[in-house]
Amino acid sequence: MNSQIILDPQTLIVSRTDTHGIIEYVNKDFCEISGYKSEELIHHAHNIIRHPDMPAVIFKLMWSRLKENHDIFAVVKNLAKNGDYYWVTTHFEIRKHPFENKIVGYVAHRRAASEHLVQEISKLYTELLQIEKAEGLDASEKYLMDFLESKNMTYDEYIDKIAVKESMFTSLFKKLFGH
Repeated sequence: MNSQIILDPQTLIVSRTDTHGIIEYVNKDFCEISGYKSEELIHHAHNIIRHPDMPAVIFKLMWSRLKENHDIFAVVKNLAKNGDYYWVTTHFEIRKHPFENKIVGYVAHRRAASEHLVQEISKLYTELLQIEKAEGLDASEKYLMDFLESKNMTYDEYIDKIAVKESMFTSLFKKLFGH
C-alpha cells in the first residue's frame, strides 16, 4: 500500500506549463517530492502526477476557469513516481504575453494542504469520483454544481470557507494552549 508524503508547510512547489498543460519548468522541491527528475517532467503533460483518486470534474473546472481568464485555487491529491501521494493547495495562475495580453501558459504554486482541509475535501471528492465511475463526468459535474449551489458558494468560496474555518480554529487553539 502506498503512503502519504507529509509535506513541510513552508515548502513551495512550483511548475509552469504551456496552454496545453505541457510542463516547461519545475522547481527543485517539485522534483524532490514527486520523485521525478526534471528531465522526466519537462515536455510532458502535467497530468503525469494526477492521482487516480482525483475526480476529473475538478480538472474540468480548473481548465474552464483558466481558459476564461480566471485564476483558481484548488485542493489536489498528487501522485509521486513511486506511487506515494501528497495533498496540496494549489494556486493556478495565468501567464500572459507581456505585449499581446494573450494567455501563454500557467503557473502553479503549491503548498501542503492541512489535514483538516484534506478530510473535508476528501468527502466531496470521493462522492464525485464514485459518480464519475457510475454515471460519467456530466453527472459528476451536475452533482458538484448542485452541491455548491446548495451552499450558495463557488468552488473557490467553498475552499476558502474550509481553509478559514481551520485557520480560525488553529489560531484559537494556539492562543488558548500556546502551541
